[in-house]
Amino acid sequence: MNLFLQKNMLKKLLIFLLIIAPVFASAQYKNSKKRNSVRTGSSFTKRKKPRPEFIIGVGASNFLGELGGANQIGTFFVRDLEFKATRPSTQIAIRYKFSKRFAVKGGYYYQLLSGNDKLTKEPFRNNRNLHFRSSIHEVSGQFEFFFTKEQQGARYNIKNAKGMKNYNFQAYGFVGVGGIYFNPQAKYRGAWVNLQPLGTEGQGLVDGPKKYSRFTFVIPYGIGVKNAIDKEWSVGLEVGIRKTFSDYIDDVSGVYYDNDALRAARGDMAADLADPSLLNMPEALGGNSIGGIQSAKGEVRGHSNHKDAYMFLNVTISYKIPAKRRTRSKF
Repeated sequence: MNLFLQKNMLKKLLIFLLIIAPVFASAQYKNSKKRNSVRTGSSFTKRKKPRPEFIIGVGASNFLGELGGANQIGTFFVRDLEFKATRPSTQIAIRYKFSKRFAVKGGYYYQLLSGNDKLTKEPFRNNRNLHFRSSIHEVSGQFEFFFTKEQQGARYNIKNAKGMKNYNFQAYGFVGVGGIYFNPQAKYRGAWVNLQPLGTEGQGLVDGPKKYSRFTFVIPYGIGVKNAIDKEWSVGLEVGIRKTFSDYIDDVSGVYYDNDALRAARGDMAADLADPSLLNMPEALGGNSIGGIQSAKGEVRGHSNHKDAYMFLNVTISYKIPAKRRTRSKF
C-alpha cells in the first residue's frame, strides 16, 4: 500500500473517531431513556441527559523500543524504561458518560519521545551509539469502564447531613484505537535532521527495505483515577500505554546497510547517522577505533520482532458542562 493510500485511510479513521463518541453516547441515551424513566403518579422522573466532560492533561512520556533504555537489550516492557529520557506529554479530550459505569472518550494527545544509546551500559546498545527524538501526534477514541458507580447526591458533603452524599473518587480502565504521526530526528553537527528521508537502513535502495510510513495505527490502553471537586470540576491521574504497529518510531528496526553504498547514494550525513558506533568511529570523532571500520552489511542494528511502544503519566483536570435548569412557566 503506498503512502498516499495510507494517509487517506488514516484521515478517514481519525474523522470517524472524532464523531463516533458523541453519536454513540447519544444513541445509548435514547435507547435507555424509557428504561430509566420511573412513573410517579401522572408524571415521569427521568435520568438526566449525559453531559460532555472536557479534559486537559499534562505530564511525562517515555519510549519503549530499541534505543536507550535499561542495561539490557531493548524491549517494549515497562522494565526497560530509562527515566533520563523522560519528555513532556499533553492531552485534550472529551468524554461522554452514557451510564454510571461506561463512557466513550475521544481526544488529541501529544508526546515528545527520545532515546539515546549513551544512557545504557548494555554493551551492544552502548556501542551502537544511536539516538533520536520524535514528536508524536495522536488522535484516538477509547472505551472506558468505571470500577465504581458515580453517585450524585447532596450538593455539598456536609458532616451529619441526611441523604445520599456524592461519591467523589472513581477509578477506570480504558482501551481503544487511534492513529499517530511521528517523525524521528537525530542531531547532526549541532542541528536536528529528519531521519526517514535519509533511509539509514538502505530503505528504497537496491537490496534494501522499502521506505516506512510516518503514519501508523495504535492501540491505547491503561488506567486512571479521578476525584470530583464539585459537580463540574474533577482532578485525576491517567497512565496510558500505546502499542504501535510500527518499529520505526526511533528509525531503527533491521540490519546495517552497506555504508559505502549508502554514502554514495544519500551522502555523508546519511552514512554518518546510519553507523556512528563507537568501536567503528575514528578517535578524532570520539570513537575507539583508529581505522574507523564500518559495520558490515547485514549485521544486527535493531530488532524487528518487537514493535515500538510508549507510555505516559498525565495529571488531568476535567470540566463537566452544567445541566440546564428548568424554570416554571409564569403563565
